Amino acid sequence: METDRLPKLDNIIFGEVQVLLAEKRTALAALRTGIAVFALPLSVLSALIATSRYYSMEKVMPLLLPLLLLNLGLVVLGTWLVFRSIHRIETRFVSQLTRRYHRGFTFYVADPVSSS
Repeated sequence: METDRLPKLDNIIFGEVQVLLAEKRTALAALRTGIAVFALPLSVLSALIATSRYYSMEKVMPLLLPLLLLNLGLVVLGTWLVFRSIHRIETRFVSQLTRRYHRGFTFYVADPVSSS
């Protein structure tokens, strides 16, 4: 009786690849979130600039100042998320691949340009 089961080592390797890809997917999701958080204050400020002729700056300053502080906080948060996710992609994903390569684990990525 022969079964078509993969050897245990192949299961471990595929599991490691799945973990690496899951970490990369998580970092890319954080990057997407950071870009969205960064874009929100820019759209709010552009709407305020576009409608600035309909209000007096002196009258709306008590409302405008907290909004600008909130926008500044969102810009800082978005920037932090983007740089953190880029750092994680560069350091963790690449270093884990090189560690696994040096341990004897090799996998091949198909290049769409050379395969066509």
